Amino acid sequence: METKKEIKILAWITAVFVFAFFLPAESVRFTTAISAALDLVKWYAREHVILCLLPAFFIAGVIAVFVSQGSVIRYFGANAKKWLAYSVAAVSGTILAVCSCTILPLFSSIHKRGAGLGPAIAFLYSGPAINILAIILTARILGFEMGIARVIGAVLFSVVIGLVMALIYRKEEKQKKEEQMNIQAPPEKRPVWQTMTHFFTLVLILVFANWGAPSQGDTSGAWYVIWSYKWYITGFLSLILAWSLVRILKIRWQWVVAAVIVTGLSALLSGMMIDSARIRPLVPVLTGIAALSVITLLDKNDEENREWTLSSWGFAKQIMPLLAGGVVIAGFLLGSTHDGTTIAGVIPNEWISSLVGGNSLFSNLFASVIGAFMYFATLTEVPILQGLIASGMGKGPALALLLAGPSLSLPNMLVIRGIIGTQKTAVYVVLVVVLSTVAGLVYGMI
Repeated sequence: METKKEIKILAWITAVFVFAFFLPAESVRFTTAISAALDLVKWYAREHVILCLLPAFFIAGVIAVFVSQGSVIRYFGANAKKWLAYSVAAVSGTILAVCSCTILPLFSSIHKRGAGLGPAIAFLYSGPAINILAIILTARILGFEMGIARVIGAVLFSVVIGLVMALIYRKEEKQKKEEQMNIQAPPEKRPVWQTMTHFFTLVLILVFANWGAPSQGDTSGAWYVIWSYKWYITGFLSLILAWSLVRILKIRWQWVVAAVIVTGLSALLSGMMIDSARIRPLVPVLTGIAALSVITLLDKNDEENREWTLSSWGFAKQIMPLLAGGVVIAGFLLGSTHDGTTIAGVIPNEWISSLVGGNSLFSNLFASVIGAFMYFATLTEVPILQGLIASGMGKGPALALLLAGPSLSLPNMLVIRGIIGTQKTAVYVVLVVVLSTVAGLVYGMI
């Protein structure tokens, strides 16, 4: 036993030495890829973690703690009516407006609460795929036809993929169904409208805090107006959340008022001391999240309030390390593309552009695979595709990438594997890639 341990240590030392010995430090592409990985990590931390992931963890915590297991089982469980379960799951993205990483804590939460595999997978796919903001932007920039094709494909895929997953793992689902038949759900602690008010207030804060800027030069229409006032809207919704903390969760109003004051002061100070318009809002958001964590952890009136934050922290511990590793790998391999800046990874962007022209089986499959492994933050897939189409990308591969990309990414896959296992994750990824390829081929022939 001791010999095996020493051999393992020697093997690791040897592997590290060989890697260091042959490290291509003089290669421009290698050093550029490292820069791309670091750039993507920095951008992800600034643009995504505070505004997207942290609120998503608290939303997942609401599902895990305040939404009863009986409610999840009623709508998503193995015994739920299929038409209801899949209908709710398939349109969830129009409400949530999240990306492939932000959906993960929500998926993990409903899965742990007893949701059937099929509806849970449909929810996992549909959340990012039918993001209403992305659909509107797709129709406006890439054309109405592409926008409609994306909606139809995303809704249809979420149901088909969920049904196929449920069919493949029907033995497990049958066992879950039998177990859930014996579950006696305890009575609801509070009226459903109160829980839903609290939940959707957090969802709306997430949506408006991440409301994307309109296309360049577009200063008219509702999109621009909402974007212009998004922080005022977010601030108003935060006050509704404060009311919910007092009225629904019964947290001491003095603590909530103190949290509101501290958050408001941080917004004023950041406005005076920070020049960057992009960094400035992160201060009050982070301050508000910290204040919310403190007052819920210190609350003695209801143990569920403390459990809410602890559950959110549990999701963060489970998901954040895998996401961080996935973002680094994705940036190194595929580069960093955001805000009009592109830094190439080890795999040259020119290769990708040259391989997705026309409407062949290979070009559609390649677009699906690349889309599945690349990371797209909410709305960024549209300008990226706009550039690829301008470089000669076919409309079939463009749709294939649109259907595979937003719902999957390398970081996303790593986390899903930790939730449902390697085999189910591989089947899910293959289904998304195959269906996206077929959809691209059919659309390209129309």
